[in-house]
Amino acid sequence: MACTLDPLAKKIFKGVLLAELVGIFGAYFLFKKMNTSQGFRQTMSKKFSFILEVHYKSIEHSGMYGIREQDPEKWLNSKN
Repeated sequence: MACTLDPLAKKIFKGVLLAELVGIFGAYFLFKKMNTSQGFRQTMSKKFSFILEVHYKSIEHSGMYGIREQDPEKWLNSKN
């Protein structure tokens, strides 16, 4: 019976590993896009504000301050 579980365990391990890699790369590209595009941050504030809040907290934790305050000002100025 151990022979039938061994290939199944390998498939499960590979699937979990692949899912983790996709998640890591997805999070990296999302962070990069939010870090470089103010328009994308505006879209995120409308649709997924909780994700944008995590982004602001992470960049403030790294020592970069002021982006949270600059974004709404820029968004208001672009409407006018």
